[in-house]
Amino acid sequence: MTCRSVFHHLLFALSAAAAGCACAQGADSPPPLTPKAATPSNPMNAQALPQATVIRRSLAPALYELAYSDKQKAVFVASAGGREKDAPQSRILRLDPTTLAVVAEIPLKERGLGVALDDDGNRLYVGNAFDAAVTVIDTQTNGIVGTIRLAEKIHTTDFEGKPTERAPHNLRELVLDKARHRLFAPGIWIEDSALYVADTRSLQLEKVIPGFGFGAAGATVDEASGKLYVGNMQGQLFTIDTRSLVLERQSEVAADQLLNLAFDKRQQRVLAVDQGGGNVDMVRRKFAKLAYQARGEGNRIVVIDPRDGQVETRIPTGQGPVAVLIDEARHRLIVTNRGSGTVTVHSLDDYRLLHTLDLPSHPNSLALDRQTGAIFATVKNSDQDPKGSNESVVRIAF
Repeated sequence: MTCRSVFHHLLFALSAAAAGCACAQGADSPPPLTPKAATPSNPMNAQALPQATVIRRSLAPALYELAYSDKQKAVFVASAGGREKDAPQSRILRLDPTTLAVVAEIPLKERGLGVALDDDGNRLYVGNAFDAAVTVIDTQTNGIVGTIRLAEKIHTTDFEGKPTERAPHNLRELVLDKARHRLFAPGIWIEDSALYVADTRSLQLEKVIPGFGFGAAGATVDEASGKLYVGNMQGQLFTIDTRSLVLERQSEVAADQLLNLAFDKRQQRVLAVDQGGGNVDMVRRKFAKLAYQARGEGNRIVVIDPRDGQVETRIPTGQGPVAVLIDEARHRLIVTNRGSGTVTVHSLDDYRLLHTLDLPSHPNSLALDRQTGAIFATVKNSDQDPKGSNESVVRIAF
């Protein structure tokens, strides 16, 4: 594998799935629409949650993040399409939240991976991950409102010394601060990641904040206190004041790969995926040239006090956790475990494992219907699945 392909593999991994993973539901996967009962993984926890009904539908190649709109009663999911000449165009799929049937398709000019929803404002923001741009969609009309250009492409050399043109950073997570009309987009790279800040009223770039180290991946916001938290893949947590856009604090965390973050409002804690992926360690050493001492084995969620970066609790997960989501009303913590092919549900009160659902091959991103508690997840395929074939969305209801 060339240097360039190794790093692109990492970038896709940090965009919530590995590049080497084919984007399909294989022939042996469940039928397109298959309700079934899921069984708790631990008999001692059998009464912790009622049985879950899972509906799964094969939809499109390269599915990444998704969002649930209570206002529109719809699920929006990004299909990145493909890089091959005959690959389908990237698009946003609008799904019926009960059946997961596609009710509308919104074509994208540039590949979309991450999404952020402003349900009150009828806006869906889609990160064009490799083009330093964000496409803005009207969720009432399914039309494109405009594009936020965060950076122009630069002329540089690739990891083999060949001339190339690329965005200065790749985009991953998008986080909205609706109270202050701002969109935050961590820009991931190996030498110096950055944070892009856009004004959602003017759809213009407002500021670029440098200094986020190797692989700025996840972000979460506490609107009440005016704090944005960004994690990177060298065990650092950054605190940004969302009013002044000042980088206030950089904390060293006893974890290595802060891939995705969620903020627990009740406990005032940051919950972070510490993934434990081997490719990240290799790129960190070989390309980022970091003299880095590993701080753990990954495969866990760490509970962080954002005031000082101290890890208070470590929650074991399945192999290769990716997404973390908080259901405040039901005191649940939901995690996708890419390597194990599972979604796990934990108590938000004491972090006990309540439920494990098998969803092969690779559960990826999460969304929540906060009214009913239904969980939506994208499921990516394994290397054994046909290249370029469809991936799946599942609906989990307890």
